[in-house]
Amino acid sequence: MKKSKKWLIFPLILVVIIAAVLLGFFRLNRYQQEGALTLPGLKEAATVLRDEKGMAYIYAKNPDDAFMAFGFITAQDRLFQMELTRLFATGRISEMIGERGEPVDIRMRTIGFHRHAKRHAGILDPQTKLSIQKYVDGVNAYIKNCSSEHHLEFKLAGIKPGLWEPTDVLAIVYLMSWNSAANIETEIIAQMLVEKVGIEQAKEIFPLNLNPDDLSPGSTLPKSHAYALSGINLASDKNLLAYLQDRPLHVGSNNWTTGPQLSSGGKPIVANDPHLDSRVLPGPWYPCGIVTPEFRMVGVSIPGIPSIVVGRNEHIAMGVTNAYGDAQDLYVETLDPKDPHRYLEGDKSLPFEVLTEKLTIKDKNAPGGKKEKEIKIRLTRRGPVVSGVLPGLKTAKVLTLRWAPFETMGPLLGTEQLMSARSIAEVRKALSRFDIMMLNFVFADKEGNIGWIASGKLPIRSQGDGTVPYVVKDSKDNWIGWISFDKMPQIYNPQRGWVGTCNHDTVGKNYPYYYSSHLSPSYRYRRLRQLMETPEKKSVDHHWQFQRDPMNLMAKEIAPLMAKALTVHEDTKELGEILSKWDYIDHPDQPAPTIFQAVYREFALLVFQDELGEDLAKTMLKGWYFWQERLQQMVLEGTSPWFDNILTKDVRETRDALFHQAALTAIDKLRSSLGKDPMEWKWGKVHTIEFVSPIRREGFGKGLLGDGPHAFLGSGETLCRGIYEFKDPFKVTLSASLRMVADLRDDDKVLAVLPGGVSGRLFHPHNKDQIKAFINGDKVYWWFSDKAIQKHKKTTLLLKP
Repeated sequence: MKKSKKWLIFPLILVVIIAAVLLGFFRLNRYQQEGALTLPGLKEAATVLRDEKGMAYIYAKNPDDAFMAFGFITAQDRLFQMELTRLFATGRISEMIGERGEPVDIRMRTIGFHRHAKRHAGILDPQTKLSIQKYVDGVNAYIKNCSSEHHLEFKLAGIKPGLWEPTDVLAIVYLMSWNSAANIETEIIAQMLVEKVGIEQAKEIFPLNLNPDDLSPGSTLPKSHAYALSGINLASDKNLLAYLQDRPLHVGSNNWTTGPQLSSGGKPIVANDPHLDSRVLPGPWYPCGIVTPEFRMVGVSIPGIPSIVVGRNEHIAMGVTNAYGDAQDLYVETLDPKDPHRYLEGDKSLPFEVLTEKLTIKDKNAPGGKKEKEIKIRLTRRGPVVSGVLPGLKTAKVLTLRWAPFETMGPLLGTEQLMSARSIAEVRKALSRFDIMMLNFVFADKEGNIGWIASGKLPIRSQGDGTVPYVVKDSKDNWIGWISFDKMPQIYNPQRGWVGTCNHDTVGKNYPYYYSSHLSPSYRYRRLRQLMETPEKKSVDHHWQFQRDPMNLMAKEIAPLMAKALTVHEDTKELGEILSKWDYIDHPDQPAPTIFQAVYREFALLVFQDELGEDLAKTMLKGWYFWQERLQQMVLEGTSPWFDNILTKDVRETRDALFHQAALTAIDKLRSSLGKDPMEWKWGKVHTIEFVSPIRREGFGKGLLGDGPHAFLGSGETLCRGIYEFKDPFKVTLSASLRMVADLRDDDKVLAVLPGGVSGRLFHPHNKDQIKAFINGDKVYWWFSDKAIQKHKKTTLLLKP
């Protein structure tokens, strides 16, 4: 941001803060929660009750009115957040932030969420289309009829909310789906490794995916038969590398369910903690209850999408994690040397399809405060060109992107059917149509049945693998079919009495298809197995504790080796002794987690940067899933040639030598920030989370409008997830965005807490009022029964036709 612009914003924020103080925060940025409002389009009156958290419970006489009220109420609380998400998904963020947003808009337009949303809207079945339209009508009714109470954030950001269309909803659905299919990162990194060290050496550090439930543990990554060409130099293409940055909703998660025999109350319990970047207030999820004669559903939605996918109804409970099914492929395409406007499929020359789109860019110096820019998007038969022109061995190349959801769209989304499902059989039927997103759904019903399904529709590849870009050599399609729903990973009523997922490899070696090479290391799931295999029956309190479990199983295997290597050197002996006494709990009051993470981070750099170079090593290490399980295997085996520094010709480095060298570097860095005494290098001093307002993420006013920093339990390797960026240790960027435990025996309430609040409005009392409970592990509830909702209601709003 330019200095002059900063000085314009500072006084504005200061005025807002002073005004808020003078008003006692009571009237600023509020909306009507009591009395009556007219909502044109309703068939019958609907009632909205709000509880002590500000959470809304909508009572409607029919589903159409429920969806309309849902849109209206969501807009009351989250319209500014919805607008930001829509601008991002549709490639219009530069309308708000100017030229800085232009590269992002170009990438979003190139991928084409909104372009394909328009096509999808045209084939929706009548009921799905009606439900989305009713939600949109509710949002638009709030925008048009309640302009005096629109979020203060719109004025501070200098924008106005525009009316919504069903295509906006679908574009956001596609954006969420994009973040559940992250293999493009693996393909880009894998290809750069091939470019740098050759295919054979690159395969030594390709992702290692382990399924702890497989009786014959080992990599489930099949042998690939078609590796990309060398010599195209992806690392030089800034356009392509930017696609590694455009994942605002990096998705992880844990979910599990116990059946009646393992649950203390005799009914299944479902637990879920989706992992997202939740630092921007009020958080990504919107909690709400919907009650109609047809169904009663309490849970969370993504603002802008009219569906609750985490929560419970009267019959079932469900939660989601990212399954990371590989639905993305990059293709190496050859430009026709005779005509750069055409590309080759073998000897066949085909013209690029060219789309023209127009960006509107905020510019205070332009007439009307905005300017327009025309962009061209080129497409082959596989998808849009996402790179610049790359130098090939003989002819110039480009990379194109193909994504399965754009080819599998159907008339049903399945989400509405999920909300009204009465059994796991009906959940399964709904998910058989949920082709748009690759998620692990864990669910249970009141009859005692439990299950898990990996949703989405994945291609069957002729080369058997999607880890590296596919070289187009002819007109044959390498996607030769689709994995049928019956063959997607799934389990029902397992004998052990529980099922869970932690973004890990859920398919065994005998699975007949390639599923993914972008999967979480197995540490969290192995810890979940340990907790589930204890003999006692599990209560709601047990599940709540499990979600905040800070045991680090990766450290339990590696730290003893690290400690031994450090203890033999006088200059690192103290660190080794601290690690030797560690219980492997990543607790804020302990110095050992800080030492382990700092040393292991430097160690990873030393292992890879001599062969790969510092830039490529850091690019690879940024993607934790790509290397963590592989490096652990190398450490435990102890003799990998990657430990030797190829730049020191007369010395052969060992694993332990690198541990020592890494520790010396870590000591220098930790001393500069935490002092000389290693016992004072407490994890909670560096592993912190800070919450910010979307309009002030840094600089003056950030602390006043946000919250924190707070010491944070756990790490990237624990069930209590707290991931930091490799390039910027150790501030938490990814954590639980919700913790929910739903006991189907308890029809009054659901245990659930957000790292923020219900309202997306500055100064609102429910903007960040759940943070303390989230950090401390205190219990917060969604109310489910009429009796509980009435008991805890604080306001009543009547919505009239």
